[in-house]
Amino acid sequence: MDSVKRPALEGTVAVRRNRRLSFAEYGSTKGPAILWMHGTPGARRQIPLEARAFAEANGVRLIGVDRPGIGSSTPHLYDNVLDWTGDLEILMDTLGIDTLRMVGLSGGGPYALAAAAALPDRVHGVGVLGGVAPTCGIDAAEGGVIQLAVRLAPALSLARVPIGVALTQAIRLVKPLAGPGLDLYAALQPPGDRNLLSRPEFKAMFLDDLLNGSRFQTSAPVNDLLLFTRDWGFAVADVKVPVRWWHGDDDHIVPFAHGQHVVGRLPDATLHVIDGESHLGGLGIAQEVLTTLMELGPRRVVRSLRP
Repeated sequence: MDSVKRPALEGTVAVRRNRRLSFAEYGSTKGPAILWMHGTPGARRQIPLEARAFAEANGVRLIGVDRPGIGSSTPHLYDNVLDWTGDLEILMDTLGIDTLRMVGLSGGGPYALAAAAALPDRVHGVGVLGGVAPTCGIDAAEGGVIQLAVRLAPALSLARVPIGVALTQAIRLVKPLAGPGLDLYAALQPPGDRNLLSRPEFKAMFLDDLLNGSRFQTSAPVNDLLLFTRDWGFAVADVKVPVRWWHGDDDHIVPFAHGQHVVGRLPDATLHVIDGESHLGGLGIAQEVLTTLMELGPRRVVRSLRP
């Protein structure tokens, strides 16, 4: 844990309905911004150390944001994934960010795509790492672990608050065993994720993020699962911003076919196959991801003159 450097800046921003979102910054405070959306579960510090080093070396402002119900972010269930972009605009304005690029890992993928759909003038490009696909509507993809959440959605909706409380209490009880617990989880994963989680820098990053993000509450994962079973509030075709999608061909949580499906429906997208990697494979190529994203934009948006 001592090997994980603290963020250059952490704090909270007031957003809609008297709520707050917490954030962590790495790299340059004045450089081009990249917002990194954590997975499910996860929190604002779930950013690879390689990505943080890239930000420092290249003058990039790299920001992680706690979704509502984790870290210091006020618990809240959005109406749909698109609804979160109202908070994003306030966060950007408060932090003095005009435009940015987005990265979404796993459950963070839908949030990054929503930002691109809602704010095409402010989002230069999106990188998705093994992102979750829609489960309903014209963009729905079949199969995958997410279908379990679809079947359990009615129960999750009724019990999401007590489940969140139970998760928080459970994590507090097992904190002393967090390291061995992560080792046990890694041992049960496919080779790609097992190898990544065995690397000291990734183990330290995940433990730091888990223990800091869960200090107060842990309802965000349940909220994520509920939102992923609903209509996202936008169609994949609404994302006109360039998207670069990385997906392990041995992903056991979000099937590789889901990545192919969504990329095939995006107007401007490229699929990068991570050979032999499973769900967390995108975390191991953070420098490639950020380098690729920095090549997207700044873009010039042509506005229509018609009313």
